[in-house]
Amino acid sequence: MTASQRIEHSPPEDKPRDKLDSKVLLVAGVIVLGGIMSILDITVVSVGLQTFQKEFDATSAQVAWTMTGYTLALASVIPLTGWAADRFGTKRLYLLAIVLFAAGSALCAAADSLQMLVAFRVLQGLGGGMLMPLGMTILTRAAGPERVGRVMAVLGIPMLLGPIFGPILGGWLIDVASWHWIFLINLPIGLIALVYAAIVLPKDRVEPSETFDWPGMLMLSPGLATFLYGVSSIPEAGTVWAGKVLIPAAIGLVLLAAFVPWALRRHNIHPLIDLRLFLNRDLSIAVIAMSLFAMAFFGASLLFPLYFQQVRGESALDSGVLLAPQGIGAMITMPIAGILADRIGPGKIVLTGIVVITVGMGMFTQLSADTSYTYIVAALFVMGLGMGATMMPIMASALATLKDHTVARGSTLMNIVQQVAASIGTALFSVLLTNGLKDITATSPVEVRSQMGDAFASVFLVATILVAVCLVPAALLPRKKVKATDPTVLAGH
Repeated sequence: MTASQRIEHSPPEDKPRDKLDSKVLLVAGVIVLGGIMSILDITVVSVGLQTFQKEFDATSAQVAWTMTGYTLALASVIPLTGWAADRFGTKRLYLLAIVLFAAGSALCAAADSLQMLVAFRVLQGLGGGMLMPLGMTILTRAAGPERVGRVMAVLGIPMLLGPIFGPILGGWLIDVASWHWIFLINLPIGLIALVYAAIVLPKDRVEPSETFDWPGMLMLSPGLATFLYGVSSIPEAGTVWAGKVLIPAAIGLVLLAAFVPWALRRHNIHPLIDLRLFLNRDLSIAVIAMSLFAMAFFGASLLFPLYFQQVRGESALDSGVLLAPQGIGAMITMPIAGILADRIGPGKIVLTGIVVITVGMGMFTQLSADTSYTYIVAALFVMGLGMGATMMPIMASALATLKDHTVARGSTLMNIVQQVAASIGTALFSVLLTNGLKDITATSPVEVRSQMGDAFASVFLVATILVAVCLVPAALLPRKKVKATDPTVLAGH
């Protein structure tokens, strides 16, 4: 029996697997390292935008392409990941993703123009886009459906550490060295991850290959990229009705809409994204819950550093430090939520988490220019407690009902949903905040700061309502442990 067979096959029922054994934890270490490398890079680069403006004598809209280019590449490659994992094997593809990401990082550090930097960020995005869905697939297969909640809790670590330490690390590297080091830092991490993955991940056992869905790729990947490009242009345009927003977004939606009947057309083809997974009720509900949550939470997360820097005058480094309590709160609840989701189902856990996040987000509706940092830190900590019990249990709810090759397709689908929803949320809250700040009529610095604080509070009210809406699909999530071998679940009943 091969290593992968030992990991993927379930043990006898009389010896139920409860804890994560050493083999699964070793695999988890690889995935966490790759995830940290990918997610950390997004937040590290965000603090370098002002530096890029000075370095390349560019506008804020132009340097924003260093973020947008990465996001578009990431969204475009995610749909290919499920098929490529089945065709080439998860280990080979994961090693390739690390190499692409590290190579892109080295080239970014060597860029001597903004155009080169954006192009190399796209290369980074191609590698980074494969790391998270592949990581979810590898870990879910290694642990089995009965432990997917705990596995998702482990996978949530990089999602927490990135936003906490990214701004801190990025600000520090720029202060003590140069902007080049926010990319060079990925090289030693990538080398360690590459060697670690080559040793620890089980050897691939590739089944006879499915045919590649070329028409699907020509519709889905460009559709996602052009739609997200349009959405990403909303903050710069200031309105949804601008041509640079409407035209690409409409083209993207048309391509995505055309993909749906194609994917459902014949049973003898293997669509790039298997939309028949939506016949699985639990997965469909989890997708809806994840969409609303990602839109609200990741969109609102944009507001915190902006408030600290624009209203309170904090540096990027200090803003990152002030955000740390949110990650600490999530790190406390995430392992507990993972264990409970495996034992009693994710429904009650996610409901509790969303209630807690709503309370924390609601505290920010009382924000002002002089709100005490004790109050703000407490609110961030409460939000973190709720986040730790929300996002990864939702993921676990979707993947726990899948098995075999559908795990790769399911994790790919969830990552696409999360990416699109987060992009929409970011654009939504950027426009709301921009419009709120435009309404400022004061002239004295004190009154300007006061009205800026009120504008942030108004946007946080929208975020609070959006988070609260997540309670509806969360109430429909399973309230008991669900097994992937349950034929009613797999049939979508």
